[in-house]
Amino acid sequence: MSRSQDSNRATPPDPSGDLGAVRDGVVRGMAEGRDPERRCIVSRQRRPQSAMIRFVLDPSDRVVADLAATLPGRGLWLSASRDVIETATRKRLFHKAARRPVTVPDDLAAGIERALARRCQELLGLARRAGQAVAGHDKVRAWLDSEPVALLLSARDGSAAECERMARAAAGKAPQAARVALLDGAELGQPLGWPRAVHVAVRAGGLARRLTVETSRLAGFRAPPDVSGAGPTVVAGSENAGSENAGSENAGSEAAG
Repeated sequence: MSRSQDSNRATPPDPSGDLGAVRDGVVRGMAEGRDPERRCIVSRQRRPQSAMIRFVLDPSDRVVADLAATLPGRGLWLSASRDVIETATRKRLFHKAARRPVTVPDDLAAGIERALARRCQELLGLARRAGQAVAGHDKVRAWLDSEPVALLLSARDGSAAECERMARAAAGKAPQAARVALLDGAELGQPLGWPRAVHVAVRAGGLARRLTVETSRLAGFRAPPDVSGAGPTVVAGSENAGSENAGSENAGSEAAG
């Protein structure tokens, strides 16, 4: 094995994702105002690192998603999108970028979706313990009146009518708040100590910024429901599979990092 090949490898992380590293890498850099650009090995386009996912190779040359962007070794960067991951797998672009045969897990995109959802839950738990998040219709409405709410999360399996009413209230009272409907009620409630939650508000600050990064990446893997109302909303990634396919034959070392 050559020295250069060995440097590309990394110790495999827990496949569920490194929840303990939510303060590091991509999220920490974005929260501190540092968001360097990386080149996607599929589209060949440069995008902010916070909108992408880094991959490394473990000692057995298995592709591993490095969601916190902290693992050692040469990184391969892809836009945070299920279509992009599946295109890279189908066109064997991980092999081309790594310049050798690699193993791509069959459930790579699904595993990333699960891990991103867990990272969002971890950050919600941190926000609750820091007094930066509340859940429940009445508490959220009160915060919209009195607090600088930066993020409004609604359960994706909640009542469409109820979520629309809350979205309209947020548009009028906290137009700056991004609205996200990517976690289901059980996923929202669990980190907040509830069996289920339909509405969660997060106060402006570092935790809200980090949650915005992670929900934006999760949006590339989970399509949010259609909730009416004006104001910024976290939606699926702007690059579709068609645009990602352009130039894919030239995947290579420029995306490393």
